Amino acid sequence: MKFLIKHECRGRIRVQLRQRRMTLEQADLLEAYLQRLEQVDRSAVHERTCCAVIYYQGSRQTMLAAISAFSYEEESQKELTHVHSSRALHRAYEEKLVGMVVWKAVRSLFFPAPLRAAYTVVKSIPYLLRALRCLLRREFHVELLDGVSVGVSMLRSDFDTAASVMFLLGLGELLEEWTHKKSVDDLARSMSLNIDRVWLTTPSGEVLVPLHQVRPGDHVAVRMGGMIPLDGVIKAGEVSVNQASLTGESIPVAKRPGACVYAGTVVEEGECVLTVTAQSGGSRYDKIVAMIEESEKLKSSAESHAASLADKLVPYTLAGSALLYLLTGNLTRALSVLMVDFSCALKLSMPLAVLSAMGEASRFHITVKGGRYLEAIAQADTIVFDKTGTLTYASPVVAEVIPFGGRDKAEMLRLAACLEEHFPHSMANAVVKAAKERGLAHQEMHSKVAYLVAHGIASTVDGQRVIIGSAHFVFEDEGCAIPPEGRAAFDALPEQYSHLYLAVGGELAAVICIADPLRTEAAQVVSALRGLGISEIVMLTGDSERTAAAIAAQVGVDTYRSEVLPEDKAQFIQGRRAQGRTVVMIGDGINDSPALSAADVGVAISDGAAIAREIADITITADNLWELVNLRVLAQCLMGRIHSNYRFVIGFNGALIALGTAGVLTPAACAMLHNLSTLGISLRSMTSLLPAPADPAARPRSLLSKAGFAPADRGA
Repeated sequence: MKFLIKHECRGRIRVQLRQRRMTLEQADLLEAYLQRLEQVDRSAVHERTCCAVIYYQGSRQTMLAAISAFSYEEESQKELTHVHSSRALHRAYEEKLVGMVVWKAVRSLFFPAPLRAAYTVVKSIPYLLRALRCLLRREFHVELLDGVSVGVSMLRSDFDTAASVMFLLGLGELLEEWTHKKSVDDLARSMSLNIDRVWLTTPSGEVLVPLHQVRPGDHVAVRMGGMIPLDGVIKAGEVSVNQASLTGESIPVAKRPGACVYAGTVVEEGECVLTVTAQSGGSRYDKIVAMIEESEKLKSSAESHAASLADKLVPYTLAGSALLYLLTGNLTRALSVLMVDFSCALKLSMPLAVLSAMGEASRFHITVKGGRYLEAIAQADTIVFDKTGTLTYASPVVAEVIPFGGRDKAEMLRLAACLEEHFPHSMANAVVKAAKERGLAHQEMHSKVAYLVAHGIASTVDGQRVIIGSAHFVFEDEGCAIPPEGRAAFDALPEQYSHLYLAVGGELAAVICIADPLRTEAAQVVSALRGLGISEIVMLTGDSERTAAAIAAQVGVDTYRSEVLPEDKAQFIQGRRAQGRTVVMIGDGINDSPALSAADVGVAISDGAAIAREIADITITADNLWELVNLRVLAQCLMGRIHSNYRFVIGFNGALIALGTAGVLTPAACAMLHNLSTLGISLRSMTSLLPAPADPAARPRSLLSKAGFAPADRGA
C-alpha cells in the first residue's frame, strides 16, 4: 500500500492513502488490520479523507513497514473485517444531520417569505396531529405543548419562529434515533461467537462445514485453544475446559466422555469430539442473549427524567395561559406564558449536563451509555459484585505449599515446576511462576513426561514414579497413599484454595494450594462505597461455597451466594428490585450478562467478555476498582447540578411569567430573556463537575474528599 505521512510525533502517526476514494468496506478492512498489529495501541480510519491515525509502540520503521505490507486484495486479510460494522450506520446519520442543517440554511437564506410560510404549514401538520391526539386521549405531554407553540406561532403569522421550533425538535429526534440505533447495532454485533465454520466428523474423516449446517446428533471436533461452538456432550477424548466466562469458575474444569459442554467456553487442554445437542440458536449462550434482548426492550420503554418532569408542567403552562386570557382578555399577556414555557430549558439543561458528565467520566476511564444510568448510580442502595475477574484477578497463583513425609517445601515446589513447565495451562503457569519468583531453578531431572489430559502429569525421577494432578488422578487412578503422620495436616488443608496434589513413589509428597487472588483494593473499595451511602453489598459467584465464603470474608460484603447459575443471578437482582431497591450489578463474563441487564445499572469490567461489555450500561477500566467510587461521586455531583438547574429554571421562568402577566414585560422581552437564561444554564451545564488532579493516583482521594468521605476511611 502506498501512503503519504501527513503528521507524526512520538508514538503517533497520521497517514493519507494514495487513493482517490475509500469505500466503507475498505475502511473497515484497514482498521481491522491495524488493530491486529501487535505494536498498535489504537487506530482510526477516516474514509472520507482516506486517512488513518495510528497510535503505536516500538520502532517507527516497523510500523511503516506493516502499513506498506497491507493490501485490500490479499485473501488472508479479507477475513479480518467485521461482519457487522457501525461505520455505515454512522455515515447514514451524519448525512441526515448535515442535510437537515443545510436545508434549514437554504430555506432561511433563499426561500421567499410566502414559500417559507407554505413549507412551515405543511411541516407543522405532524406536530399539530400529535397535539390533537394528546387532547383526545386527555394526555398532557410535551407533544401537546410543542403543537400549541407551533400552532399559536402560525396563528400569529410568526412562521419563522414556528419553523425554528420544529427544526430544533426534529434535530433532537434525529439524535435520539441515532443513539438508539447505535445501541441496537452494538448489541447485535456482540451476540455472535465469531465462529463461522466447524470441523464435522464423518465416516470419511473431518470436514470443514458452515456452522449453520450442523444439526443435533452431529459430531464436531474441537482442539486445544478452540471455542466450543455449540452445546453438546463429549463423545470421545478428554479435555480441560475454561468455563470462567459462562459459570464464573476460575479453574479449568475436566470434561470426560459423557460430560456436558457449552457454547462459548474454551478448550484449554486436549481435544475431543462432541455430540451436538442444540442447534445454532438454541444453545445456552443464545438463551442468555434472548434473556438480554427481552430485558433491553423493557429498559428502552422508560421515559427520561427530564421529559417526565416537562410533561408534568405542561398542564400548568396551558392552564396559566388560558386563565390569564380569560381574566384579562389580553392575548399578548396570555402568549407571554406560552413563550416562557419550562420545557425548553428543562429538556436542554439535563441532556447537556449529562453529556458533559459522560465526557468527564471518560477522562476517568469510565464509559457511560446514557444519562439515566448515572442517575441510577447516584440513587443506588444495593451493589452486587461478581467474584471471578471482578473482585479477583481471575489469574491463579500459588498461595501455599504443604509438604508431607518430612519433605522440603522448596524442593517439592521445584519438582512440581519441573513437571508442569512442559504443559502450560493456568494452574501449571502458576506453579512455574511461583518457583521462578522464589529463585528455584528446575533443571531437567526426570525421564520422559506422560501427560494425561484433564488428569495430571506422570514421570520418573531417580527411579521413582512422580505424578502431579487432581485428587481423582492421584488417589483413585494412581492409588497413592497419604503418610500416616500427615493425615491431620491433610484433613486440615485450607478449604478456600484449589488443591494440586504431588506424589512421589506412590505416596503423597505435597499439596500445592492455588488461589485466585483478591484485588488489592477490593476491601477498601467496598468500605468506600458503604461510606458513600450504599446500604447493601452482595457477592454472587458460580464458584464453590468454600471459596466464596473465604473471599466474602476478606472483602467484607454484607451477604453472598455461591454456585449460582446465570439465571439465578438475574433472579436475585429482580428480587431485590421487587423490594424497591435500586441495584447496580458489576461483572465481566458471559454468565453475568443476564444479571447486568436485569439490574437498574449494569457495570462491566473492560477486559471481560465482549457481550458483557456491550450489554452493560457502564464500563470501567480493568485495573482499578476505585473507578466505581469515582463513578458514584461523579453521579451524585451530576444529580446535584441537575436539581440546581431545575430550581433555577422554575424560579427564573416563573418570575418571567409573573412579570409578563403583570404587563411589565412584553412577550418578545419574555421570549428573549427566556432564551438567554436557557443559553446560560446550558453553558453552565457543560462545565466540569469535578477537579481533575494531574496525578491519576490521587484522583480517588480527591473525589472522596469532595463527597465528604474521608480518605482515611478507605485505608489510604
